Amino acid sequence: MLRLYHLLLGSILLVSISLGAKFVLPQFSPPPKAVKPPAVAKLPNPNEGNIWQKILVNAAAPTNWQVAPCEGNAPLLCISSGGKRLGTVEINVYPLANNEDFRKKLVAAGIPTGSQVDYQSSKYQTQVLAALQAWVADHYAAFAKDRQGKYGKEITFSTYPPQPVPIGKLQGIRYGFTGLKQQGGVQEQHIGHVAFDGTKLYVITTAFDTDTQTGKFEKLENLAIFQPYLYAIAADLRLP
Repeated sequence: MLRLYHLLLGSILLVSISLGAKFVLPQFSPPPKAVKPPAVAKLPNPNEGNIWQKILVNAAAPTNWQVAPCEGNAPLLCISSGGKRLGTVEINVYPLANNEDFRKKLVAAGIPTGSQVDYQSSKYQTQVLAALQAWVADHYAAFAKDRQGKYGKEITFSTYPPQPVPIGKLQGIRYGFTGLKQQGGVQEQHIGHVAFDGTKLYVITTAFDTDTQTGKFEKLENLAIFQPYLYAIAADLRLP
């Protein structure tokens, strides 16, 4: 009996050590630092509810998945299945009056401050897209610098070529980037859309990234499944 007891005790210790290695060792890696975006005031939303309630038109989703504005005032779109939340998509709105950086990008693209919006003009649309392209380029540069300092050579940071796409009735840009592990696998993946309506900059984001607090999916495979549906949702938004 004593020998049997020792054998059982040894087995328990082996399992405990194995589990400890699995769940404790990752904590030795320093947690990723959050990227600090430029200080730009967001559009106030006092007691107006979730903005997705106003702009969501096409709640496209895979079979047995549900898409709906999240409860509360946070600008989040909830994606769920069987009553379990799989992820969220976040939209932030930045008034041009509080966004000096983007005002400069518009001026550089040929749109002076206070210019009248002309959605029907191909020249105007081209100029807006040029300003949005510059915004995405700065966004990529900020993330690349942050990831280089954070990961060094452990993670390869790769950006997607920005793609002009319709976002509602606006011309916008789809962008994104991925962090690939040297040993294989994805550390993080981000998908974004940005558009401008003449007075406000709209930034729609979601990600697979443990460091992201909102606008994220817990599992990469769920983000991959939802990706084409996100594109359809963005294209049909009630914007402007």
